[in-house]
Amino acid sequence: MTPAPTLLPYGDRAVLVELGSTERALAWADALEADRPAGVADVVPAAETVLVVLAEDAPVDRVREALRAVRPAAQDRGAPGTVTVEIPVVYDGPDLADVARLTRLSEAEVVAAHTGTSWRVAFGGFAPGFGYLVGGDPRLRVPRRDRARTTVPTGSVGLAGEFSGVYPRPSPGGWQLIGRTEVRLWDLDRDPPALLQRGAEVRFTEAGS
Repeated sequence: MTPAPTLLPYGDRAVLVELGSTERALAWADALEADRPAGVADVVPAAETVLVVLAEDAPVDRVREALRAVRPAAQDRGAPGTVTVEIPVVYDGPDLADVARLTRLSEAEVVAAHTGTSWRVAFGGFAPGFGYLVGGDPRLRVPRRDRARTTVPTGSVGLAGEFSGVYPRPSPGGWQLIGRTEVRLWDLDRDPPALLQRGAEVRFTEAGS
């Protein structure tokens, strides 16, 4: 039996819902978005939680009661394919060999696995334009690097745990870097600036070096 989510106060106008896994958090957020109760102003999923932001005049107790009634189903995982973003990648990342060793795949098989399945934008965070991607080949689940890099170049494509992602700007980071792309993830001249919106499908393709 699936345990009930834990509802925690988050200031006086929000509720933090603890789900315990990314899959449960996304399913729960999708169900809430599909049938949003009155008084809910925003839904912000993360790796294992969902932050529910209440409208200014919403009765907190009534919204909490509605949140307890949310019942996600398997089909609430969203609608992959509604928007598809293709990202060409040059697979020459400095950690590609380590990922191959950790996964017991060849480097070519790592690339094939990364490009062979579609990913879904689960949520954003870390930096403007950064999307946490889930749903790819489960063989690619690898730990973060033992030591984070002080600078990861813009466009670096990485893996960490169940996630893949693309660094939208230079920053420190501990993900395993397997490639790079020229696609701009964050562009203030674009509306919206973030290329990867929650729920979008992402397909990586192998580009020439």
